[in-house]
Amino acid sequence: MAPKPPAGTSSRAWDAVTPPLSEWVLDAVSSMGFSRMTPVQASTIPLFMAHKDVVVEAVTGSGKTLSFLIPVVEKLLRLEEPIKKHHVGAIVISPTRELALQIYTVLKSLLAFHPPSASVLNLSDDDAHRQKESSSTLKVVPQLLLGGTTSPAEDLSTFLKQSPNLLVSTPGRLLELLSSPHVHCPQSSFEMLVLDEADRLLDLGFKETLQNILRRLPKQRRTGLFSASISEAVDQIVRVGLRNPVKVMVKVKGTSGVQDKRTPASLQMTYLTVPPLHKFFALKHILSSVQPTPQKTIFFVSTCSGVDYLSAILPLLMGDDFQLIPLHGKHPANVREKNFNRFINSHTPAILLTTDVASRGLDIPSVDLVVQIDPPSDPKTFIHRCGRAGRAGRRGLSVVMLHPGHEEDYVSFLEVRKTPVIPFPQPISISDTEAAASMNVARKAVLKDRALHDRGQKAFVSWLRSYSKHQASSIFRVADLDWEALGKAWGLLKLPKMPELKKFTGDKTLGVDITWDTYAYKDKQREKRRLEVLQETAESGGHQESSNKRRASESLAWSNKIENKNKKLKRREQKHARQERDRWEKMTEEERQKARETEKLVAQIREKNEEERRLRRAATKAGAGMSGEDKGDEFHGFDD
Repeated sequence: MAPKPPAGTSSRAWDAVTPPLSEWVLDAVSSMGFSRMTPVQASTIPLFMAHKDVVVEAVTGSGKTLSFLIPVVEKLLRLEEPIKKHHVGAIVISPTRELALQIYTVLKSLLAFHPPSASVLNLSDDDAHRQKESSSTLKVVPQLLLGGTTSPAEDLSTFLKQSPNLLVSTPGRLLELLSSPHVHCPQSSFEMLVLDEADRLLDLGFKETLQNILRRLPKQRRTGLFSASISEAVDQIVRVGLRNPVKVMVKVKGTSGVQDKRTPASLQMTYLTVPPLHKFFALKHILSSVQPTPQKTIFFVSTCSGVDYLSAILPLLMGDDFQLIPLHGKHPANVREKNFNRFINSHTPAILLTTDVASRGLDIPSVDLVVQIDPPSDPKTFIHRCGRAGRAGRRGLSVVMLHPGHEEDYVSFLEVRKTPVIPFPQPISISDTEAAASMNVARKAVLKDRALHDRGQKAFVSWLRSYSKHQASSIFRVADLDWEALGKAWGLLKLPKMPELKKFTGDKTLGVDITWDTYAYKDKQREKRRLEVLQETAESGGHQESSNKRRASESLAWSNKIENKNKKLKRREQKHARQERDRWEKMTEEERQKARETEKLVAQIREKNEEERRLRRAATKAGAGMSGEDKGDEFHGFDD
């Protein structure tokens, strides 16, 4: 149990924590705007500071980051003596680069109020003598480790120069650093391990990496697991890596005061039923219906290819009032960081078009609106997407877009999962004429560049693959999809070739009449190459001759395979003959006589069997050649 606060104080007052927090920590949280602790902070900080292992499950946006950073920092600064050079005192692990960077940023904001630690953060190479003079002073020296931004050698070099005692890292890069013989985590110095978004660490396949990390850490340590949902996989890590942990679960009461919710009370979650043809154009109506105009909005789609294509199409449908910024996991690390910072630092209304890479952990400030264009394949992700808005008590709105029909059953499905949604409060009316006009706007852009058409085809196929893998497959059914309406909504010039469309009898051209041979790429080099290929095909006698050549080539390859197979068979037969000859030479005369008799008997049996098969074939052939009269009179029915 958490220690009780002193009499006469609020259980959520910062100065009521036992053991008491340092004065500089109180100054720091006050400057961050936390007048009192959130429920998860009030429950967790006293436990973690009192040397308890904790497993914390709390709604997204509830202040989990400070609930583990404050105990970690306080623990390192209350040691009897400074941690030795190149020894690590604490580690915080996060599943993504963005979340690790966010934790590190909050950590620096906190340490800015602790003068010795702040001086280290601002230390340059020219100030090395200052660090040497203060080597006996207790301070927190953090290091951020991110895969894709620096090399392992650069990280190790920084570690050796700065000798950090607190590491904030993604799993892979951390394991690389801990594998160095120059990095030490002995029982005498290592104090605390934190796994943030622990369930996602395991969902992303880091389980083996985490186990390798745990093997390099002392068993006598304090460990904290923090997540919005604790899965069975996390329970396995709990059993392996924690000693009698205290579980902290913070939930929010529903509007009735009875039902538990898994999302903040300040977040309003809604759904909007919209036909496929109207789907993307409806986004403009959603944005205009929210008052005041949302300054930061997040659009979630299911695939990286979808982000790439829609980032070119959606601005044409929504106008210039919003800056649309793409972000997905396949972007290079520098592009992800650049676009993420553009969105965070934007001073004009901005939209982050992203995948689930931004659904977890990221504390993006001041997000007003979240729109799930594609409902997530994993229902657990729904909560995390919605939770990008309505964080830390700020009002927020989320909208999930559903097609009419079976998809509307998703509302009841969410109700069962204790994440109830209500209808979008503002009715949206879109005529078919408006939807068709938006479709034509998108198609005009696609017609100007064949590369955009290619991106659209790839995006549509990847979207369908994701849709077909939805865990609620009885609700999201591929068989119910309106292919023509979807293709037109995406601004496609034709439906892609997919196995799912083999039995489709509708218009695969989507009403578009286009001469594909003259449809060009805007990129001159790419268009030049396309024309060269087209010319080569024409010179080779057209598509049919090219196809014949391809088949001839395949036939030649097949012939080569048969020839090689025959060679292997011949070698096998020769080997068998040698073995048989050797076996015969080793026999006695009596053994040879018995072998001859056996072979003669086998030959007689084979001859007999072959004669019987020949007679059966002859009989069957004779029966098949009988005339109709021979077979008997034709049946004309029963007599009256």
